[in-house]
Amino acid sequence: MTIPVRIAHSPDSDDAFMFYALTQGRLDTAGLEISHVLADIETLNRAAFDGTYEITAFSFHAYAHLRDRYVIMPSGASFGDGYGPVVIARREIARDDLPELVTAIPGELTTAHLALRLWQPAVKTIVVPFDEIFAAVASGRADAGVVIHEGQLTWQDEGFRATVDLGAWWKEETGGPLPLGGNGIRKDLEPALRRRLCRLLGQSIAYALDHRDEALGYAVEYAREIAADPVRADRFVGMYVNEWTRAYGEAGRRAVQLLLDRGHEAGILPARVVAEFEAEG
Repeated sequence: MTIPVRIAHSPDSDDAFMFYALTQGRLDTAGLEISHVLADIETLNRAAFDGTYEITAFSFHAYAHLRDRYVIMPSGASFGDGYGPVVIARREIARDDLPELVTAIPGELTTAHLALRLWQPAVKTIVVPFDEIFAAVASGRADAGVVIHEGQLTWQDEGFRATVDLGAWWKEETGGPLPLGGNGIRKDLEPALRRRLCRLLGQSIAYALDHRDEALGYAVEYAREIAADPVRADRFVGMYVNEWTRAYGEAGRRAVQLLLDRGHEAGILPARVVAEFEAEG
């Protein structure tokens, strides 16, 4: 008898790199029937409210509302260490301009949205799918937009101006990295199964980092704007799958808690949430 385990993550090169060993049979998954579900991060954030998947990627902004269903796995995070979501526009605009403008965000529950509101609380927003934000700004539907994923490397190619890199701002503000998203495992699973799945995720990340060219060859299939540029694809994967991903460490856990605390202090999160991590091993 096998145990079905659905793992949901974004269809992006960094997530594909992280989950490479698990998807391609490089690890011992005997007794498990692992299936992968690919969806954009805001769709995954919303599905997590119903506990749809045994393991799911989520934004740390969303996690503030999901603590009753999911515990954070001890590896698999994406941190922006001095870089992160970028606010772009067709012309130069300043932070004080944003309250009079409309800014496109990739989802209400994304950390990009949380960081934007911490940077400019009075911002006015509309939700646009992450891969349509360039078009929304170019067409004038939005005056500015917050770009995530590969858009952080390609906005200049589209002729936009950057207003702020929210990860760089956060680094200046706090001295630490901006925690963007992680992987959660459902609390109602048996503890032994949770521990095994956490080990497998850690092994998958370690395999990819230790067999970089092999894993990158697979991950680049999931690249969009940078699929034809292996150097840029490698750079993007390295931005979000690195030693922070292998393990949070005390500094990483403190960074997650700081983000949640700042969100509550700013009145964006309705209650103070203490981040809960699954035990390692």
